[in-house]
Formats: sequence, structure tokens, C-alpha cells
Amino acid sequence: MMTRILMVCLGNICRSPLAHGIMASKLSEDSFYVDSAGTAAYHIGNSPDKRSIAVAKQHNLDISTQSARQFKVSDFDTFDYIFAMDQSNYDNIISLARNSDDVKKVSLFLEANSNIQNKNLPDPYYGDHSDFEYVYDLINETCSILAKKIND
Repeated sequence: MMTRILMVCLGNICRSPLAHGIMASKLSEDSFYVDSAGTAAYHIGNSPDKRSIAVAKQHNLDISTQSARQFKVSDFDTFDYIFAMDQSNYDNIISLARNSDDVKKVSLFLEANSNIQNKNLPDPYYGDHSDFEYVYDLINETCSILAKKIND
């Protein structure tokens, strides 16, 4: 059976595309499907931010073919795990939940990483390349933890 994982941030152009690409690279395509979405409709149909594409490329990951989409209620039916990049997006997702089963699928992405105190993954959008590097490293470390957990 295929396990389906959704990464969610605000616009689906910075954090969640990186998390999508990194997580997919750590899991078998035969057993796992990874996607990403945003809670806002700002960037629907757009490619990831060029800085996210660049930082992924530095780590031999190509996320340039991803296309931003908005989170929708049917994602609760489609996905087994829904990871929100921060509390604000978590709250937005939970506000769309229809029942406790929907709620159970949603968690804060960084909750899995006990090395991190602040469970809100910073949004690098208004930052520079170093902010994207920092976010990449946080996502990469957390995806390794999650991939191991989900694979067990």
C-alpha cells in the first residue's frame, strides 16, 4: 500500500516545495507519494521560488518542475500524513478539518525534530540565500528523522 505525505506552508513556493523534494528523495517511490501545497492561493500554478530551486540544486535535488497549489479539504482523504511548516498554517489546515480523523493526520513538521526548540519553520521568503540554506538544513535533518520513523 502506498503511504501519502503532504507538506504544507503558506504559498507553496519556499518551504513546502523543499520539504516535498527532500522527503521524496529519502523514501522509495514504490511505497511513498509526496506532494506539497499552500494554505493561501497567492502562487497557484507557479514554480517554486528561484532561491528554493537554487538551494535544492546545490544539494543535487531538482524541484523546478513542482507547481504550487492550494490545500483543499479533499487532501484529508488523499493523504496519510499532513505536515504544516508552522503554527499559522497548522491552524489554517485544522480549521478545514471535518472530523477527528482529519485532525489526527495533521502535525507540525518540526515536532518530529527534538533538536529544535521553536517548532515553527522560519519562512525564508523575505530573507537572503543564507536563510534558504538554514531552512534547507532544518528540513533535511527533520525529513531524515521522519523518513526513518515512517519507514519503520
